[in-house]
Amino acid sequence: MISADLGQQLESFVVKMVESGRYNSKSEVLREGVRLVQDREARLAALDATIARGIADADVGRTKPADEVFDRLEGKYRAMATKSA
Repeated sequence: MISADLGQQLESFVVKMVESGRYNSKSEVLREGVRLVQDREARLAALDATIARGIADADVGRTKPADEVFDRLEGKYRAMATKSA
């Protein structure tokens, strides 16, 4: 069992969430908060892995010049704007 001192501001917020009926208990509010942190940490880990793959690609020369990429993207989005107009 975990016991935590949330401080007055967070404790007040948790109580308000329960009193509003949005959550049935303080524990439910805290579980939701931990799930959100867990989700954020998973997304950050995925981002870190993607960045590491990008750096590894750059280290071995699997890159394209920025001008080439920007020109391709500009053409793509210009075509999309023309198509939707």
